[in-house]
Amino acid sequence: MYRFLLTPRWWGINVFVLLAIPFCVFMGSWQLSRFESRVDDQRTAEAQVASARKEAPRPLAEMLPVDKATSGKRVTATGRYGEQLLVPDRELDGRQGFYVLTLLRTDGGRALPVVRGWLPGAADAAKAPAPPAGQVTVTGALQASETPGDNGVSARGGLPAGQTAAISAASLVNLVSYDLYDAWVTLDTAAPGTKAVPATAPAGTGLDLKAFQNLGYTGEWFVFAGFVVFMWFRLVRREVEFARDAALGIAPRDDRAPAGADPAAQEDASTPVR
Repeated sequence: MYRFLLTPRWWGINVFVLLAIPFCVFMGSWQLSRFESRVDDQRTAEAQVASARKEAPRPLAEMLPVDKATSGKRVTATGRYGEQLLVPDRELDGRQGFYVLTLLRTDGGRALPVVRGWLPGAADAAKAPAPPAGQVTVTGALQASETPGDNGVSARGGLPAGQTAAISAASLVNLVSYDLYDAWVTLDTAAPGTKAVPATAPAGTGLDLKAFQNLGYTGEWFVFAGFVVFMWFRLVRREVEFARDAALGIAPRDDRAPAGADPAAQEDASTPVR
């Protein structure tokens, strides 16, 4: 009954199934490991941000460039405040508002973007507190430059003068005439009348859209493996039924008559000769 499984045609089908199932399982397991790795990264990053609050701040130059190990660490920098910008469409405690971003021009010549606080409502320069004059030393959490379109960072353009969608050297270089650090700092103590912006985990370490895509791909690959098994059993069952019908002398009937054919002639043709 099952000798057809040894035919060349079925050899090809069987080999495909035997290769497809472990491949789908492997890909599903790999995607699951990617999701679990992101979960572990998020836990590590959250623990790092929490522990960084208790550590003594270190000079900015010692913590650059920003990576997963230095993101969230407390740093200090000295300079004079320059241009002040607003970063709209930023959420804090479930409310929409904007960041007050001021560029700190350091003695080295480059400027460090400093988030001095958050205010609710639409971005309005009149609401933002003016930066202190003279030389200042700031202390806050070090953050990597943002990427527009990732982790809730707006990518829209056409903003009014004095506003920026993302806090990054690539975005700010078009708004100022001096060099910038490829990093930014959110102050431990916010400017008067504003709320301090908490440090965030480094990019690629949170349960973002990419993480849940990995989880979705995991399910898809396991579904593909099950579908391959289902189709193989269905093909085998159909082949067995065809073999059984042939053994009983039952031929499948084709009810599709040619266009323009005489129905009576079709009926006579289908009548067996006795």
